[in-house]
Amino acid sequence: MSQSAPVSVPPLLGPGLCVRRLNVRASEVVLVRGILEASEGLATLFAEHGGELFLAAPTCQAAALDELVADLVQELKASAL
Repeated sequence: MSQSAPVSVPPLLGPGLCVRRLNVRASEVVLVRGILEASEGLATLFAEHGGELFLAAPTCQAAALDELVADLVQELKASAL
């Protein structure tokens, strides 16, 4: 079996987006998703596995995203990575 050359994949996030990582209990992922949906499209949630989350937002929303992450860390005893 021959190996093919690696394929270049474009990044999922590009210029104009900021990302914040957050670690919550797996049982709280749905709650975080609901909060984001209620935040009028502030950010998009990507889950790696369990409660390891990536929140992506436009850079113009970075301050609001940081505030939301700080609130989640305090309320859910989560950790920002």
